[in-house]
Amino acid sequence: MLLKNDFQLQVSSEIGNLRRVLIHSPDKGLGQVVPSKAQDWLFEDIVHLETIRKKEYDLYIKTLLYFLDPDLVKGKIKNIDAKNSTREFYKPGKPGFYASDKVVELEALLGDILTDEIVRRQLVAAVCATEGCTYQQQQMLLKLAANELSTLFISGTLPDKKIFFAPVPNLIFTRDIGTVINNHILLNKPARKARTREALLSKYIFFNHPFFENYRQNIIEVPQSEQHFLIPEGEIDQQNTLEGGDVMMVSENHLLIGCGERTTPQAASEVIRILFEKNVVQKVTVIKIPHKRDFMHLDTVFTQVKKNLWVLLSSLFNQGKTDEDFLPINHLTETKKSDQPEIIQFENGKINTPRRFQKLEDLLCDISENELGSNAKTEFIYSGNNVFPYDSREQWTDGCNLLALKEGVVLGYDRNDKTLAAFKAKGFTVIKAADLLSKFENSELLPENISNTVITFPSAELSRARGGFHCMSMPLYRNEI
Repeated sequence: MLLKNDFQLQVSSEIGNLRRVLIHSPDKGLGQVVPSKAQDWLFEDIVHLETIRKKEYDLYIKTLLYFLDPDLVKGKIKNIDAKNSTREFYKPGKPGFYASDKVVELEALLGDILTDEIVRRQLVAAVCATEGCTYQQQQMLLKLAANELSTLFISGTLPDKKIFFAPVPNLIFTRDIGTVINNHILLNKPARKARTREALLSKYIFFNHPFFENYRQNIIEVPQSEQHFLIPEGEIDQQNTLEGGDVMMVSENHLLIGCGERTTPQAASEVIRILFEKNVVQKVTVIKIPHKRDFMHLDTVFTQVKKNLWVLLSSLFNQGKTDEDFLPINHLTETKKSDQPEIIQFENGKINTPRRFQKLEDLLCDISENELGSNAKTEFIYSGNNVFPYDSREQWTDGCNLLALKEGVVLGYDRNDKTLAAFKAKGFTVIKAADLLSKFENSELLPENISNTVITFPSAELSRARGGFHCMSMPLYRNEI
């Protein structure tokens, strides 16, 4: 366990050197998604668990470790991945688990807090109430060891491998559980019932784990809408719902919030109010995107690569509009569902006089040049190289959903050929993660010397879960840029 004062939280950009990140490895719950429940659990298809683990996600963990905590992995990959290996290195609660304080496994944190008897009883009661368990079942769960209980809460599986209740397979997308905004943590409020338990688990972790003890007063929860109990069941658009994939910290004083399928204007309005009252940021830009599965979260539409470079779907925002063409907005409190994209920027102290952008590219140029101090021309790489139908196809398979390990070094899927070709045309190196790790092991390359590179990962199964590496990461600490 770390000393309490050693654990720092600070994120003020999308591209500062990543130093600490929260992830969750694919657990057995992913392998229990059945076709009849796939859409209820927010999956388009069932996936093959062992392929995701051994061929895809394990590479992600080793790559993160090499950049963030290299002593745990350097010179050891051959033994870690030996054919007779039990894969304990990747499994929380096992003696051989990598247990990094830089690449932080959510399930390990959950196991830690469940060793506290008070927290254990509270969380068991909360989960059992949510899942409709009997009193006898609740008492049975209290007899489980901490690591067994953490596995059950996530995968829904008892130690005897019996399925006790539904898994939470979306937990691999840790971006959605919360966002670090400077030194504050904004917790999510999920739009779908399938994610209720993961929101509950993450809340208990952030409020109870010693890592976050010095930041508990900085945790922000989105309050429910007033008289929410009167809103008809199923009318999500009238609720305060927010997910982390719709939230981006792009500069020290500027937060982006996407409003679409999962995050509502009401929630965005509450977040703006709280952040401005606490002086956490001075500017919030709300980007209203279509209510479509294609554009599930803001980070499926664009992510940042360098100060002056962004990857995005060709702009959804119409050109040539005037202010008179926009519907009036009152602090974003209107609830009408609309597929009309809008970009509205609010500044602290000037909330009633928002600024509007007609194109996403205009907003991103403003961030690059006026906030991040880029002297170079702002450039864009478009999904599918902006050629139909590859633009839509590769946006769907997360061609725009990239995670920056540092400025100019990003992680993405190998299947997005046209988007990768566009990166190459901009002078980027595109290298397979397995090849890069081999070069690291042979000392042919060092992580600190890598620049202008897209590191690609196999994606036969992971991409079918509808999330990229931006989704599968919650940055806890980045260097300032």
